[in-house]
Amino acid sequence: MLWVRIGSLNGLMQKRPIGCWRNWLGGELPSARSIGRVAAGMSIDDTRELLHQHYERRRRNKSLHPFTGSIRPIIFDGHESTSSYLRCCEGCLQRRVTIADEERIQYYHRYVMAMLLHRDGCLLLDIEPQRPGEGESTAAIRLLKRLLTRYPRAFNAVVGDNLYLNPDFCKLAAEHVKCFLAVLKNERRDLLVDARGLFECESSVSFESDKTLYQCWDIEGFTTWERFEYPVRVVRSIETCTVHRRLTDEDEEMITEWIWATNIPRTVAGTRAVVRVGHGRWRIENNGFNELVNEWNADHVYKHEPNAMLVFLLLLLMAYNVFHAFISLNVKPQLRARHTTRHFARLVVAEFYAPSDAHFT
Repeated sequence: MLWVRIGSLNGLMQKRPIGCWRNWLGGELPSARSIGRVAAGMSIDDTRELLHQHYERRRRNKSLHPFTGSIRPIIFDGHESTSSYLRCCEGCLQRRVTIADEERIQYYHRYVMAMLLHRDGCLLLDIEPQRPGEGESTAAIRLLKRLLTRYPRAFNAVVGDNLYLNPDFCKLAAEHVKCFLAVLKNERRDLLVDARGLFECESSVSFESDKTLYQCWDIEGFTTWERFEYPVRVVRSIETCTVHRRLTDEDEEMITEWIWATNIPRTVAGTRAVVRVGHGRWRIENNGFNELVNEWNADHVYKHEPNAMLVFLLLLLMAYNVFHAFISLNVKPQLRARHTTRHFARLVVAEFYAPSDAHFT
């Protein structure tokens, strides 16, 4: 169901008449209610082990190359998967929303996902639900602790947005000899105030990549982050590119500023590498959440029960990883250049539905 992106258990039930289930399962396809009940009783640890086995096989096959230089970053970000005003479970978070002057309680689920970024793509490693009464940072720390134990050699840098410039989160990474890199944008933060003062005195370096001009400042040795006892490096990038506006059919020059705080030594990653890793954080949005939601039906609730929802999400991460491994490792480069990823996904679906057409004819 997840592999061919059917999108619901009821949709899967439309395939019950196909005789191939007897060959695959040794019997009839269970009902939607039975599949949901079994998912609610499955072991989360055993399901996570499938993802770890996939990673180990990829590592042994030497298909997970460093993203840039020797940097193997793992990206953290949170995602809200579903919300409702009517249905809730013991794992639901709650918030008050005002609609037409009426205050209502909204129930929702939120997860923190970890994505390993490598030279040829990305690998989804794990996901952790945010529990009632806690923030995203707490769930992220819990997820990082598990990854440090389960994937100790998979990554050497932890990357996130401004929310992950959390002293406890960064300290946990540093204590396990892992670097961190996070967006620095709180203008009230002493670290950013000191860095802006020094940017005016330091000379910048410039380079061009993908039709974008980068002007960068790179300063090490900041110790003004009181709750973090390690020295911090701050990298600033002012980027200039030309954007074509379809509405006016004119080119417009766009200038953006990015500032990152990190403890990656300059001997390990230069300014250009830090900027590339910093922008690589968007891969979890584009290749992670957006693709999972729009192409893989990740926000669909197959069964509204905390254990079942997490099991379905973990199995979906596994289907995603296997599919992209098949595309990058088994499909020849000439075919990959000629077709989109969606084209190959539709071929998989066509193969699945082919027995159905043969059966009914």
